[in-house]
Amino acid sequence: MALFFKILFTEFIAEMGDKTQLMLVALTSKYKIRDIILGTAAAVLVLNGIAVLAGGLVSELVPTWVIRMIAAFAFLFFAFTSLKGEEEEEDTSEKGRFKFAPLTVFCTFFVAELGDKTQLTAITFGANEGLRSAVTVWLACSIGLFAADMIGMMIGYLLKSKMTDGMFLNTLAFVIFSLFGIITLKQGLQLMLGEQSAAILPVTVMAAAAFIMLCLAEIAKMKKKGKM
Repeated sequence: MALFFKILFTEFIAEMGDKTQLMLVALTSKYKIRDIILGTAAAVLVLNGIAVLAGGLVSELVPTWVIRMIAAFAFLFFAFTSLKGEEEEEDTSEKGRFKFAPLTVFCTFFVAELGDKTQLTAITFGANEGLRSAVTVWLACSIGLFAADMIGMMIGYLLKSKMTDGMFLNTLAFVIFSLFGIITLKQGLQLMLGEQSAAILPVTVMAAAAFIMLCLAEIAKMKKKGKM
């Protein structure tokens, strides 16, 4: 259960403030809530199913310590990109209308979310935990993503009006991904070098320090450009 809630919470945080939340707010002006829920739920299940399966298959072919290291860098990458927030996206509204509204929502959500950081997070967890935990990862990722999008559909416009550029949500996502990144890096080093290795702590600390310096440099760069 700990794994389930860990993944669910991470996916939930990753999706908060994401472009698809704002997209769902826009869709409420065109479609009924029921159609949005059905279309979004189907897209979430399919997207995360593909992502977890891809990650699980990788886990059968690659050594565990390699997977942990890749996962650590992936989480740190997600943390770093959270500093910048979401870039403006092209209009994802469809040019034509399907007669079956949930299918329209499904296609719109699918295209908008494909390759997004939440799907990459699902792939990372799928690879990190392996096929044995594929169902748990799939359900946790799907529920976390769906819950965030449903909340976003209802209160996204309030967050946008009260929190400039979603700074609070981006900061929270940064902290969560950074913690998981450093913890996973330490786990990877333990598997690679052995749990009793004296090099684990120094390497982990140096990696964390280097990451902090990189983030501080990025923040200074953004402030100079007037983006913060």
